[in-house]
Amino acid sequence: MKLFLATRNDGKLAEMRRILVADVEVVGLDAVAPYDEPVEDRPTFEGNALLKARAGLAATGLPSVADDSGLCVDALNGMPGVLSARWSGPPLADKRGADARNNDLLLAQLADVPDERRGAFFACAVAFCHPDGTEAVVRGEMWGHVVREVRGSGGFGYDVLFEADEAPGVTTAELTPADKDAISHRGKALREIGPLIAAALTSAGGGTRTRTPEGTET
Repeated sequence: MKLFLATRNDGKLAEMRRILVADVEVVGLDAVAPYDEPVEDRPTFEGNALLKARAGLAATGLPSVADDSGLCVDALNGMPGVLSARWSGPPLADKRGADARNNDLLLAQLADVPDERRGAFFACAVAFCHPDGTEAVVRGEMWGHVVREVRGSGGFGYDVLFEADEAPGVTTAELTPADKDAISHRGKALREIGPLIAAALTSAGGGTRTRTPEGTET
């Protein structure tokens, strides 16, 4: 079975392949025919994730997963939030360069913020759309704070600046992949949605089931 993941981010692909569903081939944007990707213009992570998953299903015909995630900083009133990937400007072709630019800006914005006000959390919404009409959206969060200097070489994005409450003393870029998966916002969301995806992929039918971020089904 194939599952389409609407991303070109190698880090996300690797992370999702580790966590998501066994015996399923997860393919990304570079493995399918090009299509017009939607503009991520929704005000919430959940809205952007569902927008991308629906577009992926329409373009590929494959069961599709998409996520939207970001860092929400207390001292910045919850920003960068849904703007995390383009906080310092339009995304660059060089992903590492874009990450470094975003991290430099965040550090500059928080330079005078005392440690007790540097609280933050990562949020991740994961959406799944199946050709039978099944849709699901879940959300995971990882709480912690923003440190004062870049540390670590793992992960991606703001990992080099974030210490999780569940792993004090190290940034999430200094954790092993397994340790990060165990506490990360994306890991939590994927572990919640994984059984729903597995059930939809193995079911002969199923109708339409929508799971809201609050956990109810309609």
